[in-house]
Amino acid sequence: MRLRESAVVQEGDEPPESPDELLEEVDRLADELERLIATINRTNSSTRLPSGATLTEALARRDVLALRHGVLRQAAEASAQAQARYSRSEIRLVRLIDVAAIRARLDHLARERRELDTQIQAHNWTEDLIDE
Repeated sequence: MRLRESAVVQEGDEPPESPDELLEEVDRLADELERLIATINRTNSSTRLPSGATLTEALARRDVLALRHGVLRQAAEASAQAQARYSRSEIRLVRLIDVAAIRARLDHLARERRELDTQIQAHNWTEDLIDE
């Protein structure tokens, strides 16, 4: 935003900040972010949870649990909606999935994700970044 506001000004006016200095700051911060991301990734792939899984594996598992939960939730919601028929000539929709069973799976997935997230958060408080 600051760079955008300083990139173009009316002829004869001064920008609020030097665009060249802002570009240098962007480069410096981007380099620092790249280093930090690499350090976090190195740490995540090297440290293990009490279960034996690396933090990278645990994060991937947490993401997949969230994905599964979202897909199943949408399917359950679509199937659970009441189907209104106003006359015999209207098309009757039939549920093809067991909504109760899907909701039980949703509860299990949500619990597993919460427990895994708790382990990840606890691990994050006890491990130092591995810096080369």
